[in-house]
Amino acid sequence: MMRPRAMFVPFVLAATLAAATPVAGAEDWMRQDAAIREVIAGMQDAWNRGDFEGYMAGFQDPGVVFVSRGRFQRDWQGTLDHYIADYGGAAARRGTLCFYDIRIERLADDAAQLVSRFRLAREAEPQYGINTRLMRRHGGRWVIALNHVSAVDTPDPADALLATACP
Repeated sequence: MMRPRAMFVPFVLAATLAAATPVAGAEDWMRQDAAIREVIAGMQDAWNRGDFEGYMAGFQDPGVVFVSRGRFQRDWQGTLDHYIADYGGAAARRGTLCFYDIRIERLADDAAQLVSRFRLAREAEPQYGINTRLMRRHGGRWVIALNHVSAVDTPDPADALLATACP
């Protein structure tokens, strides 16, 4: 049988370790939230000017896990190759990308969950959908470590934000 004093030692040790772990305050988290939104805005801008490598700067390299069309893409380079093959060339083929209704939830000081809607406006095969992303902070910057895309050909009729968010 464990003595009460012996049971107390692991509790004190766990509490000490937890207190030693830095936790970002609300003000710092507001800065981190803004930094994540800047990454997403930069990716949108890069896509819209046809800079796929600039778009990919928002993803963890190496090691991003990217899920689209019910399949895993092959790492960072495989994802870049996918974008160039499917959307490269003329601006009409690439379309205009808009991320909106961005929701970010802090998971840890170096991790956040981001869920957003997107619209890829183009004459042939427009896309609408949702991205689910695990954001990680590496080397002082936020990157997408896991990206899951769910896309459809027609907008969600219940999406009241689309008309105002993506002109």
